[in-house]
Amino acid sequence: MNITLSEQPTTIPDNTTLFGLKNSRKPTADIVVLNGAVVGTDRPLQEGDSVNLIQRGEVPSEKELEALLVARHTPGVHQAVKAATVGIAGLGGLGSTIAVALVRTGIGKLVLADFDVIEPTNLNRQQYNIDQLGLYKADALRANLEQINPYVSLETHVLRLDDDNIGGVFSGVDVMVEAFDSTDAKAMLLRAFPKAHPGTPVVAASGLAGSGPSNTIRTRRILKNLYLVGDEDTQAEPGMGLMAPRVGIAASHQANAVLRLILGEDPAAEE
Repeated sequence: MNITLSEQPTTIPDNTTLFGLKNSRKPTADIVVLNGAVVGTDRPLQEGDSVNLIQRGEVPSEKELEALLVARHTPGVHQAVKAATVGIAGLGGLGSTIAVALVRTGIGKLVLADFDVIEPTNLNRQQYNIDQLGLYKADALRANLEQINPYVSLETHVLRLDDDNIGGVFSGVDVMVEAFDSTDAKAMLLRAFPKAHPGTPVVAASGLAGSGPSNTIRTRRILKNLYLVGDEDTQAEPGMGLMAPRVGIAASHQANAVLRLILGEDPAAEE
């Protein structure tokens, strides 16, 4: 019988059980994952099953870490995600949160760009720490992402993106993410990037300020290769600030839209 053990094709006897496999291959494992779910009882294994055996506190090798990061994923997702390159323009509340989600998903490569430094008000919604105040966001985010997965492929740029450089910075990405706070910067990306790379899908955001209902944040298809996340209304302005919960909801929508595009699925599908 053929199964996948720690993301590696493995042949086992036909009558092997899940815990029998654990006892023979890694008896010290205290977490057993079968087809993306933690399992606490023994059961017969079947052709094509995916098994991961995890020991808490163990520091894995690069190959083992990759297997462990995807142990809870839906089977069949990882190879497509690992082969993909995603660009993120703007590394604030949206961009830094999207990057964390994609690294945890096992993305192959991220291209990250932001000119700004971290300042205290960023900490209310962005994925940085107080000891990183004053650092460039691109440099700090690289360090934080490498703490999640030291083997991830990251390309970072400390620069202000504009019509002239955005096409070159993000050349070769499979999906482009717009994660700016500034409406002028959003307009620039939506103008310049499709001109440079007309076939590459863009996932943008608009309308995520305040503490309004979560369910008003949606993912919509605006043009053939443009998807927009948000409620398209609640912009940051006096009396309407940017707060971690709603920014995080929108960022997760964007990250999931990227994942669905990589998998060949429609990010704006209702069902």
